[in-house]
Amino acid sequence: MANDKSSRRPRAETPKGFRDYFGAEVTARKAMLDAIAEVYHRYGFDPLETSAVETVEALGKFLPDVDRPNEGVFAWQDEDADWLALRYDLTAPLARVAAQYRNDLPSPYRRYAMGPVWRNEKPGPGRFRQFYQCDADTVGSASVAADAEICAMLADALETVGIPRGDYVVRVNNRKVLNGVMEVAGLSGDDKETERGIVLRAIDKIDRLGDAGVRALLGEGRKDESGDFTKGAGLGHEQAEVVMGFMAAKRGTGAETVARLRELVGASAIGVEGVAELEGIGDLLAAQGYGPDRIVIDPGVVRGLGYYTGPVYEAELTFEILDEKGRKRQFGSVAGGGRYDGLVKRFTGQDVPATGVSIGVDRLLAALKAKGGVQGDVAGPVVVTVMDRERMADYMAMVGDLRRAGIRAEVYLGNPKNFGNQLKYADKRSSPIAVIQGGNEAAAGTVILKDLILGAKIAESATLEEWKDRPAQVEVPREGLVAAVRKMLAQ
Repeated sequence: MANDKSSRRPRAETPKGFRDYFGAEVTARKAMLDAIAEVYHRYGFDPLETSAVETVEALGKFLPDVDRPNEGVFAWQDEDADWLALRYDLTAPLARVAAQYRNDLPSPYRRYAMGPVWRNEKPGPGRFRQFYQCDADTVGSASVAADAEICAMLADALETVGIPRGDYVVRVNNRKVLNGVMEVAGLSGDDKETERGIVLRAIDKIDRLGDAGVRALLGEGRKDESGDFTKGAGLGHEQAEVVMGFMAAKRGTGAETVARLRELVGASAIGVEGVAELEGIGDLLAAQGYGPDRIVIDPGVVRGLGYYTGPVYEAELTFEILDEKGRKRQFGSVAGGGRYDGLVKRFTGQDVPATGVSIGVDRLLAALKAKGGVQGDVAGPVVVTVMDRERMADYMAMVGDLRRAGIRAEVYLGNPKNFGNQLKYADKRSSPIAVIQGGNEAAAGTVILKDLILGAKIAESATLEEWKDRPAQVEVPREGLVAAVRKMLAQ
């Protein structure tokens, strides 16, 4: 007998690298994004929603020599032979929008966007192929005031969602300063492009490899623990010292750090420009009251230096958590961004300055949970139980009263034959209260309110005196249902 795949039942499982999100997680994420959106709105940024699908050309990916693109994007060819792909971030769609509607949008254009993005990459622990991003960008302003504003807004957003001052720092650096340092180190010019790339990647690994590992990569190369050898940039000792000096340039104050960077870039024009931008950002933030307890100038910000063209910034959480092995460590980065003046030019052929930040939604949610700012369980609805099918209209009237009063509520819509199953359902829904009205209560014009949360606590540990002081079940007049539920929910 032939194996008929069409008759086989599909497997009920999520695709590899994807996951499902349920009530509490979705609610917590929405609350956090709403709070961030309120900050962005206060700063004058407008929301933007773009399609999840873009052309591969607009995303900036290039087709490999295979039947379909597979370089980090989920892509396919439509009937018109155009290659389409799911967006892999929110910045590339913004660049397309800024170019497509440049005659209609105000300039500068300030927008924020929140939504899922997709990466066709190998999944791993905590690394999924679909995840949320939360971005805010200013397109069309070359002023460092735009960068300073993004940094201030990021600090405000973190505090608004529940990260207190002292538990985070926004660190600011500048790609132009690094360019100046490379020029001083003799690494400018097209003929040094390979060496510059190696240096950038080495700097980006400072947290993982430490000074010794980076020095090795700046020199002849490095052999890792497995014996694999990574070729280095081949810098001489003095050249390497200039680069290492850049990474160690942070001083006690922003002014001292700027002074040290000015020494390092010497007469490099691009380097001097970058130092001046950092100094300008620091002055603008200080004028608004954003001191080093929130935002600092730090040459240690190296992520994304190959992509950004000017100021770069990163929000780092400084409080400690326990890792999977029970060891203390700092939580780390939850947001990053910078100036990317060349992205829109791909569409228009003209330089269009832009700067922005992206918040890692999942990481920030994890941080809030670690701080106790996100409840693990979200209270479910009040459940109106059904004792008599023929009286469904009465139960619907009760739930209508509760909803009009702003109380989340529902009527049990399953088989009401077994009342125990209704309470099990309410428990699975994390319902705080069950509303019960049988024939006797209906005749008396009353309802019974069962405090499911307190009832569970009483069953566990409450004393007899506590039970007498506040029983887990009370009978109240039907007309007092809303007030009684409100009172019980407030306790």
